[in-house]
Amino acid sequence: MTPTLTAILAYMLVQFGIGIWVSRRIRSEADYLIAGRSLGYGLTTFSIFATWFGAETIVGAAGTTYREGVSLASAEPFGYALCLVLMGLVFAGPLWRRKLTTLADLFRQRYSTGVERFAAIILVPSSVLWAAAQVRAFGTVLSSASTLDVNLAITTAAAFVILYTAVGGLLADAVTDLIQGVMLAVGLVVLGMAVVAHLGGVGAATAAVVANDGIQLVGDGGATVMETLEAWAIPVCGSVIATEIVARVIAARSGDVARRSSMLAGGLYLMLGVIPVFVGLVGVGMLPGLADAEQLLPALAQQLLPTVAYAIFAGGLISAILSTVDSTLLVASGLLSHNVLVPSFGVTSERTKVRLARGGVVVLGIVAYVLALYAQGVFTLVEQASALGSAGALVTVTFGLFTTLGGPRTALVTLASGMIVYLGASFTGMPYPFLTSLVASLLAYLGGVAVEAILSRGSPAIESASD
Repeated sequence: MTPTLTAILAYMLVQFGIGIWVSRRIRSEADYLIAGRSLGYGLTTFSIFATWFGAETIVGAAGTTYREGVSLASAEPFGYALCLVLMGLVFAGPLWRRKLTTLADLFRQRYSTGVERFAAIILVPSSVLWAAAQVRAFGTVLSSASTLDVNLAITTAAAFVILYTAVGGLLADAVTDLIQGVMLAVGLVVLGMAVVAHLGGVGAATAAVVANDGIQLVGDGGATVMETLEAWAIPVCGSVIATEIVARVIAARSGDVARRSSMLAGGLYLMLGVIPVFVGLVGVGMLPGLADAEQLLPALAQQLLPTVAYAIFAGGLISAILSTVDSTLLVASGLLSHNVLVPSFGVTSERTKVRLARGGVVVLGIVAYVLALYAQGVFTLVEQASALGSAGALVTVTFGLFTTLGGPRTALVTLASGMIVYLGASFTGMPYPFLTSLVASLLAYLGGVAVEAILSRGSPAIESASD
């Protein structure tokens, strides 16, 4: 057993122990799914940050920058940081005041039970696909740090994540997110400092970036205005009401905590998110000609860091994976159990509700495991899933929170339109599928409002004529 694998396993055991310890405080569905609405600034901020700052952010941003440089179309980490700030400025307070258990509850409160269940069905798949990608990434890390076969490593990773998430719920998730966020920050800072030192200091590192000519207002070949808007619209508009963020916001102990923590998490995301971008820029000169650009950070870490420091970096990477995958599974299970199963079967016992939620984690975790093990191109599917249905959800949530316009039928048509148009545009190769689905969703909602207004004005005349 390698020292790195030993450190990873020890870290995993500590996380599992925390989950077991916290599970003793779970008495109700609200305790399990939203930590009894008790999270303070520290837990809320780091939980939002750690949930959002996944392995794809670290590895993917460095790889993309290595290949393409930085341009106006580069949305990572800037777009996702802006997304968190926007959540705090606009949505966090109104969402918290609704006293929701899941985002789908808003659709029931504002529209109808049917809209609630339809929204839950739309929102679950993207979380499961995202979890599948993280499970596969976790297995890859375990495999690279040991002699385990990749499939066996993925199986081990999935089993741990499912048990760990099912036991502790969101409170354990938030407590471990604090630890994971610190580990992640330390790991990235250590690697960033090692790269700067290897290059000869801050001045030399700056010169390496300039010499690479990696920072451009427009990338080679030129991104069009619409391509740039599409690249930014997905992380900002497509993710601002992501169920994983909403779960943390509504778990805060007050509206002020929800708002400020979201903005603090956005700032933290930006500060740490620029490190992979920096490494990607200078990495072209340090490790030229990499066949797989996304291996840049692990390769540099192995090359530059001593064993202890590399173990810290690996722990940070695993932290990013764990904090994301447990959040996605917990949120998906909450949507399935709280918004579909519990009302469908008339469950009233809090103990039974918790059992259903835990069972949902297990079932959806197995689905994510199967996808991670057998699906080809799962990361591409996750990239598409981040925008699947989110345009319709954003429009209905925005109108539902801030206006009285629109009823259940309008909401259903809007949700369906956003999903159908996005899928159709993606599979037919249309340009700008997310922007297209966002415009279609907005037009569907406004059209529904107009039809409702016409029908409401016409109904008295119809009634008087019939009299």
